[in-house]
Amino acid sequence: MKKVTLTELSNNIDRLLVTVLETGIPLEINKNGNLLKILPVVKKGKLKNLTFQPDVIQGNPDDLVNISWEQEVNIDLS
Repeated sequence: MKKVTLTELSNNIDRLLVTVLETGIPLEINKNGNLLKILPVVKKGKLKNLTFQPDVIQGNPDDLVNISWEQEVNIDLS
């Protein structure tokens, strides 16, 4: 992470912001001992939020139509 003072940020803000966007490396600003960070916001696609579900059936849904469940399920309907 690159560290700069507030004066350096003021003098070179355009160049520093372009660098953050191009590299993805955050910029740390020191203002009187207090630290601030500038970092790029990375947009994630909707599918990136999905998590792996090992119990989910993977494959062709048409294959489910021909499955015989009689041996798997024993329901007494009487």
